[in-house]
Amino acid sequence: MLASLLDFMPLVLFATVCAVLMLGYPVAMALAGTALVFAGLGLMLQAMGVAVPFESRMMNAMPNRLYGIMTNQTLLAVPLFVLMGVLLEKSRIAETLLDAMAMAFGALRGGLGIAVVIVGMLLAASTGIVGATVVTMGLLSLPTMLKRGYSPALATGTICATGTLGQIIPPSIALVLLGDVLSNAYQQAQLSMGVWSPKTLSIGDLFIGALVPGLLLVVAYIVYLLIVAWLKPSAAPAADRSALKAELGHTGSIWPLLIKGLVPPVLLIVAVLGSILGGFATPTEASAVGAFGALLLAAANRRLSFSMLKEVLHSTAQVTSMVFLILIGATLFSLVFRAFGGEELVIELFEALPGGVVGATLIVMLVIFLLGFILDFIEITFVVVPIVGPVLLAMGVDPIWLGIMIAVNLQTSFLTPPFGFALFYLRGVTPHSVPTSAIYRGVIPFILLQLSMLLALAFFPGLATWLPSIM
Repeated sequence: MLASLLDFMPLVLFATVCAVLMLGYPVAMALAGTALVFAGLGLMLQAMGVAVPFESRMMNAMPNRLYGIMTNQTLLAVPLFVLMGVLLEKSRIAETLLDAMAMAFGALRGGLGIAVVIVGMLLAASTGIVGATVVTMGLLSLPTMLKRGYSPALATGTICATGTLGQIIPPSIALVLLGDVLSNAYQQAQLSMGVWSPKTLSIGDLFIGALVPGLLLVVAYIVYLLIVAWLKPSAAPAADRSALKAELGHTGSIWPLLIKGLVPPVLLIVAVLGSILGGFATPTEASAVGAFGALLLAAANRRLSFSMLKEVLHSTAQVTSMVFLILIGATLFSLVFRAFGGEELVIELFEALPGGVVGATLIVMLVIFLLGFILDFIEITFVVVPIVGPVLLAMGVDPIWLGIMIAVNLQTSFLTPPFGFALFYLRGVTPHSVPTSAIYRGVIPFILLQLSMLLALAFFPGLATWLPSIM
């Protein structure tokens, strides 16, 4: 009995981490603490003469792993992209842009919803942080949509779904972290197959691969809103443009406001993505361009002050510290998992699954979807992907396609009731007059649209791989 349990020690380790996280302990501490306890258990059992499949020598790699994390040039993009997003949030560019878009589209049925989707897309591309996008759009647009007669379910569902675009619309922090982890997994998979000159996967490849699926989702959201407005006008009524202007405090032409709100963030996004896609800069260098551009925009909007800059830097340091602390904990967890023979166990389990690579991919996607209820994308990226990524990639799965599938999958998970993170973010800023059940009903059509995108990617992988192949 003990021998059979020791053979499945990696799965026991993984299940224990999930249980500790569900008890509410901090993620980084849960990962590192559980890993250390199991490592100590393995060493103790070996000292007692028990045949434990634990390679203690692997723990010697921890100092080098930590040094590699701290000197990783790719991960330098994380604090810079966070800085860019927080600067844009504090400079209230989203507020100006939403006012302009609301006046431009508000006179159409479903126009306010379309304005929210477009602004949310640009905000997602600017910040790349799901929580920030959902909360910002909820505070700015939900009161106006409800006041103009929008169905609470449609309004909240649109805001939630638009907020999760931060997972897939580049430059996304999720894609930065996922790209770094998948790059290591891809090289590891090739080395395991005897390829001693492995190909590389860059974050820029994931950015390019995410463009078509991300834009298709935006188009699908807009088409859905137009269909709802046509079939049920009372759910998404047209707003009176003059009344909307008076409410927003803009009585003149909308063009100056539109130019002021739309041009700066679009130019910033084009500068960041264009420099990467054009091969002029690495994602890390482009993130520095984005942070500096956001600083200039904040100054141009007369929002830049010492107190605001202090708050922005504090928020950036908090998020960056959290990311790197989780990464350190996940690295220790990964080493202990491999020391217990976890990689070999995962390979055996995948090979035993019916359906080969298709069956293995389906199981991984289902596990990631369910874990998205209790873990953030950072934990899933650092804990789950290093375990399953090398195995799937060694089975012949395309790394860009796998990365985009994981990103869309997590985006769907964060939107799914009752545990979706985006739902909790919006519930925190939604008036008490809007019941939680309305939010749940509102997101269901958008979940179906995202599941349709997953199926489209599964049957037509070129949606993710075609553009990177020709760039």
